[in-house]
Amino acid sequence: MNARQAELLHERFQSFWQSPTGWRGATAVNHTTIGRRYLVTGFTFFIIGGLLAMAIRAQLAWFDNTDLDHATYNQFVTMHGTTMMFLFAVPILEGLAIYLVPKMIGARDLPFPRLSAFGYFCYLFGGIFLYTSFLFGAAPDGGWFMYPPLTTRDFSPGAGADFWLLGVTFIEVAALAAAVEVIVSILKTRAPGMTLARMPLFAWYMLVTSFMILLGFPPLILGSVLLEIERSFGFVFFDTSRGGDPLLWQHLFWLFGHPEVYIIFLPAAGVVTMVVETFSRRPLVGYGWVVAAVIATGFLSFGLWVHHMFATGIPRLSLSFFSAASMAVAIPSGIQVFCWIATLWAGRPVLSLPLLYVFGMLFIFVLGGLTGVMVALVPFDWQVHDSHFVVAHLHYVLIGGMMFPLFAGIYYWLPLFIGRRASDTLGRIGFYTLFAGFNITFLPMHLTGMLGMPRRVYTYAEGFGWEWLNLLSTVGSFVMTIGVALFLTDLYLHARYGAAGGRNPWGAASLEWGMRLPAPAFNFVSIPPVGGRHPLWERPELAGESAEGRHFLGDPSSGYRETLGTTLDGAEPEQVIRLPKPSWLPFWSAAAGALPLIGVLTQLYWLAVTGLVALVVLLLVWAAAPAYGGAPARIEASPGLRLPNQAESGQGPGLWGSGLTLLGSSAIFASLLFAYAFLWTVSPAWPASGYAGSTGGEAFAGALLLAGAALGVYLAGTALRKGRAVQFRVAVAVACVLAVIFLLVTGDWLAGLPPRGTHAYSSLLHVLYGYQLLHFAVALMMGGFVVWRSRIGLIDAARTLEPAVAALWWYYAVAVGFVVLVVFFLLPRLL
Repeated sequence: MNARQAELLHERFQSFWQSPTGWRGATAVNHTTIGRRYLVTGFTFFIIGGLLAMAIRAQLAWFDNTDLDHATYNQFVTMHGTTMMFLFAVPILEGLAIYLVPKMIGARDLPFPRLSAFGYFCYLFGGIFLYTSFLFGAAPDGGWFMYPPLTTRDFSPGAGADFWLLGVTFIEVAALAAAVEVIVSILKTRAPGMTLARMPLFAWYMLVTSFMILLGFPPLILGSVLLEIERSFGFVFFDTSRGGDPLLWQHLFWLFGHPEVYIIFLPAAGVVTMVVETFSRRPLVGYGWVVAAVIATGFLSFGLWVHHMFATGIPRLSLSFFSAASMAVAIPSGIQVFCWIATLWAGRPVLSLPLLYVFGMLFIFVLGGLTGVMVALVPFDWQVHDSHFVVAHLHYVLIGGMMFPLFAGIYYWLPLFIGRRASDTLGRIGFYTLFAGFNITFLPMHLTGMLGMPRRVYTYAEGFGWEWLNLLSTVGSFVMTIGVALFLTDLYLHARYGAAGGRNPWGAASLEWGMRLPAPAFNFVSIPPVGGRHPLWERPELAGESAEGRHFLGDPSSGYRETLGTTLDGAEPEQVIRLPKPSWLPFWSAAAGALPLIGVLTQLYWLAVTGLVALVVLLLVWAAAPAYGGAPARIEASPGLRLPNQAESGQGPGLWGSGLTLLGSSAIFASLLFAYAFLWTVSPAWPASGYAGSTGGEAFAGALLLAGAALGVYLAGTALRKGRAVQFRVAVAVACVLAVIFLLVTGDWLAGLPPRGTHAYSSLLHVLYGYQLLHFAVALMMGGFVVWRSRIGLIDAARTLEPAVAALWWYYAVAVGFVVLVVFFLLPRLL
């Protein structure tokens, strides 16, 4: 094939893959477009958060400064931390993954493009919602961790805490959506031959990180929901006089908060790994060790949360355990650092600008890790707890461990983003300015912390020895700001005027460099097979073969967006995944989801209900228009190879995505049970006196109803596989009827309890019932949906994806129902 024919092939794919422009750009669902939007939006929030930080540092520059009053200062500190943690660090790294992962693993797009777009709009609308609080004079001021009782209605009667709780919860929906996308993409859409042992290490980092998000964010979502319904609807969870405890919030928050540190660090470490490997001109030393270290970090990070609570009166045995675990997590981090150093030592390093940022990261992050080991020691932590020492440690870990690698990655993948390379000269000036400014800012904070300066004081008196150290930190913060400005200026200038990067300008090994630059919307003209960990080093001709359409899905004649689905471990071709075209559904679904936030905030509950109803309708329309609708049962993936579409493969990404969604939901449920167990241990009376027990009849009846519903779902699946459509629909209907009766039985028992606001026990039981009700409501809608699809002939013995997804949800709802029966009826007899 000559160059002209290859160009025509590229243009044919581009004709139906390119995203709309102008105001119709809101309908874009392609991962390249969505990833860029995450990156641009994340940097915008980063700039806003940086301006807040400059105001904070200006206030602390000298003693007795009153440029900011205490209320404004608290708002700035709260929004700075919230912005950097929730609106910058996690979203921008997820955006980088959304952009890069499909390109790295040889896919054309993520498996759920509309979900990616929906997640982005949730993130955007949530961020806007948070910052509108300034327009109403109600910016949050309770710190980025929102500890009660400070943030309960008694002590924060305004709307500031509500803005934070509602906005952050909505933003975390976006994080969970992106996590599901990335996991399913990595597990099910890798290029043929790319086994798990051949994946680029960045994909391993993002796989572990996404699982951490899926399990780590739900505790905070639950905590935010509990605090918001306590503030708005009279529930009680954090009031000690009524069986609650404010420490419950700290447990739920830090169950999220400490994994959050590694959720931020691991993707950045993945960037470092790719940069080190490329510019060392050799494969990374210790691939298997790094994978094991990443997985170990993910596991260990969930066992550290209490080290943020050493000063709260934790028993000494627990202190010892969590102190040891906090030090143990340094081992896998150290393994990664030593593998990077060994690779540089054994290779032929090229001191490029991205590698320079990596060196800066190594210096800063190692120092932050050392102070992390220090604060893991209980006696030392008691001395510096809530001081500027902890502020310094946090920034050394997060900025050193995340921002420097992020800038390295931006420079490294800049040719992929815009087809041009940045200035080496201006970029190096920006690096040295940023590096110097960072250390001038935060190194003195260790000393002010050791001298006793608390966090969150808005002014201080003369004579503590803090004045000159604070002034030095303030000067450093402005130097650091200049460094960031130089970085952004460099990006802008070279996006406009930079020299063309050319194909694979760094001589890298991974697949994303095997496409033309800037990367097209569809990534690959044909999806190349992979035979090793470094495909472009092992077969340099692979890029040219892919561009000529020699490999999988290289024929554009169908006019549909398609990517290849492969098996879990061996990455053998398994299915052709047909993907949706641009749609307004994600935008309007996110907008409908934002209405309940406004309704609860303003107490216009009709607006909240309207938004929920609109969201349900839009999601049903979404489900009724799957991308595989009308697709042939078999689609040609390459000459002589015809594969099923995702609806008929038995392993469609929708099934995996639903399972992962329920995994995230189970983390919320487990956190709710943890809250029950924690309050049980600290409350003087659990359950409180006056709570009538049960004779057991309700529990027995509920168990029979649940078993009948599960049996109905099972028989429906059996009937469907045998092609008995009528029996399938009858069995689903019976399951739905039994589930409704079960909800009525347990709801009637719950209605006989004292009001929910009288004691935390009653409040938690109502929330458990609400969780159960939500999942059964979704299961009932799914049941009705598959019955309707069966009646119109879109579900049969061959097309079982939608019933399989519904059955998965039904079985989970039934399992939740059994646990709720135990909590409602069995546990009170044991307490």
